[in-house]
Amino acid sequence: MADETNSTQSTEQHAPASRPSHSGHSGPGAGAPRSPRPAGGPGGGPGGRKFFRRKKVCKFCTEKIDAISYRDVRLLQGFVAERGKIVPRRLTGVCTRHQRRLSLAIKQSRNIALLAFAARF
Repeated sequence: MADETNSTQSTEQHAPASRPSHSGHSGPGAGAPRSPRPAGGPGGGPGGRKFFRRKKVCKFCTEKIDAISYRDVRLLQGFVAERGKIVPRRLTGVCTRHQRRLSLAIKQSRNIALLAFAARF
């Protein structure tokens, strides 16, 4: 009788191994290769892209502005967020050279109290 219980336990122990394991993968076909993306998404497929993003060009290069003055508060405020942070290049489209000059001008303007360091609440 002891031999019968050991043999049934050993087969029961091996039975769960045949099921798919749940080690990080879930859903049907966890072992099968997945498709890259569903069709119709922002990456392409039927329907294409929903919008076209224009390449941003530097405002200072197009308008041929050489000197960025710390006294020109109206110009500098366009590159400062409402919370007081300097807006990054990837959002404004300003080239590297002008972004460096712009950030220096904003910092100088803050130091002499022409621009605020942070927003008022």
